[in-house]
Amino acid sequence: MDSGSVKISVIIPMYNEEENAAHTIQRVIDTLSPTGKAFEIIPVNDGSTDNTLKVLDEIAAKDPRVRVVSYWKNGGRGKALRYGFEVARGEYIATIDADLSYDPSHILDMTKVLDEESDIDVVLVSAYMEGGRTEGVPHKRLFISRLGNKILSLAMPESVHTVTCIARCYRRNVIESLDLESNGKEIHLEILSKVMAMGYGIKEIPGLLKAREKGKSKFAFRSTALSHLLFTVFERPILLFGLLGVFLTIIGLAIGIYILDLYYTGSLNPGRPLLTFMIIFILGGIQILSFGFIASQINYLRKEILRIRKAMFKAKHIPRRESDTIRPSPE
Repeated sequence: MDSGSVKISVIIPMYNEEENAAHTIQRVIDTLSPTGKAFEIIPVNDGSTDNTLKVLDEIAAKDPRVRVVSYWKNGGRGKALRYGFEVARGEYIATIDADLSYDPSHILDMTKVLDEESDIDVVLVSAYMEGGRTEGVPHKRLFISRLGNKILSLAMPESVHTVTCIARCYRRNVIESLDLESNGKEIHLEILSKVMAMGYGIKEIPGLLKAREKGKSKFAFRSTALSHLLFTVFERPILLFGLLGVFLTIIGLAIGIYILDLYYTGSLNPGRPLLTFMIIFILGGIQILSFGFIASQINYLRKEILRIRKAMFKAKHIPRRESDTIRPSPE
């Protein structure tokens, strides 16, 4: 199968997934084979310490459509996806989880959108939008996930219900135009942020999120929450600096009003440091607000650079259509 014939690439990050690897790959094969479209499956062994790599190599030896990517040290989901993106040859590049928390049938739903809607470049599966649902997911984890996605969506320039999902499908040119850096799960946020900044079309479709059936969950709450919080501040700095600056300024003004009241009632004690506190709070609030505005401007410039990068990529890699040719106007 030559690289030009591959329609769909499916990337599956795997870390200690020996219990799921064979079943997951077979499910993907069973889902895509009836379509008649050429596909490849790229399981990425993210430094597993169990027999995941052995299982994958055995499968790949029997089926050339399975192309294993592996490295010895665990680097995180982001690293696994980046390695998968580098070798993917498909016109469409889909990503799913190794535990099949989202059914492989969603791949067909996503590619159908890309086939039918030329203005859409990225498709996301969401269990939290209208029509989506969850099944068997622990209540605590579901609450954290919903809350986290609500907060993260505030930082995004476009409204999406699920920012953190791995079940996605991209047009190849989208991935090729991105310069990705994240190693952890924050790569999902990085991709969405850059895709939105570059003006690519995004669409969410409803899906079913199920609990893991086999193996141990790799979810690390503290590190994931911290990285996602830092991303929110980086993506929308005015949320932190603006709220904090306004809060401090209001406290300073409230102290000022209180000082005026004491002054006019004749009960102001010059020895109390109220005036000093008022100045500190007001100046501190204004300064933090200024940081927020400066950070927002820097973020705006970053997005402008991304848009320029997209334009340069299109000019270099996407041939101009005949209808786009500039012709001299008749004299």
